[in-house]
Amino acid sequence: MPTTALSCGIGLRQPHYREIMTIQPALGFVEVHSENFFNPHDAAAQVLVQVRAVYPVSLHGVGLALGSACGLDDEHLYRLAGLVERIDPVRVSDHACFARAPWAQGGIVHANDLLPIAFTESAMQIACANIQRVQDRLKRPILIENLSSYLDFADRDYSEPQFFAELGRRSGCGLLLDINNLMVNALNASDPDPLLSVCNWIDELDRLAPPGLIGEIHLAGFSVQQELIIDDHSSPVSEPVWHAYAYALEQFGALPTLIEWDDRLPALSVLLDERGKAMTLAERISLRMSASVKHSARLYGSGP
Repeated sequence: MPTTALSCGIGLRQPHYREIMTIQPALGFVEVHSENFFNPHDAAAQVLVQVRAVYPVSLHGVGLALGSACGLDDEHLYRLAGLVERIDPVRVSDHACFARAPWAQGGIVHANDLLPIAFTESAMQIACANIQRVQDRLKRPILIENLSSYLDFADRDYSEPQFFAELGRRSGCGLLLDINNLMVNALNASDPDPLLSVCNWIDELDRLAPPGLIGEIHLAGFSVQQELIIDDHSSPVSEPVWHAYAYALEQFGALPTLIEWDDRLPALSVLLDERGKAMTLAERISLRMSASVKHSARLYGSGP
């Protein structure tokens, strides 16, 4: 397993730029939203270059719209490729969503949202084609994040874990496993045991996924708005999500993990505390799993 101290990071947001570069806390990586840094000449891009000299950077996009049947935005992909070339990120990711569609008056409209895709064979083929085009352009595999979704489609050829396992197998992409999104979906479905539902989702993925599919994990907080659970990244990681994270680590081992916080941004110290919780939990589970492996080796006569 990788050293967990080197694999836990936080989202880098503008209010924390100066403090992070001043105190340079121990972080495995920082993650930024790709689209905020497309212009190589603005101030944010210059800050990112300085940050990259200190930390590995993970680029997390929201605009590729990889599930769109009308294809990708050429300009968006061109600017993303330029950013990747300048920053040399440790990972590049986006979402399993669509946002682009033909406009009745002509041209293409972009919804500026992460709209869910149906888990059908046709959606699979569209996503694979778009992902392959991105990977060919960037000359690297990318990670695709599972969504928090507030509606579902009647048509379905795959369960969600089946879809991501097959998507990775066909396209060569990885999965950015957002555990908070799994919990939000389970809560909004009024599942009698949301944690069990999330653990079952993880188990199914574990059975079906090709080795090494998951490249990063996201942890975040949610809010309750008019009886709906909203994935707004505005609060600390909830206790059920911590439990689900621990379960995922037991199945998949230690993985790069991000504390994601975008709305009502707290002091940097709060983010670092959340990151510390993730690191401590990952280290504890790693030690327990290592001890279990050594014990099994002794039982079967292959250990010291």
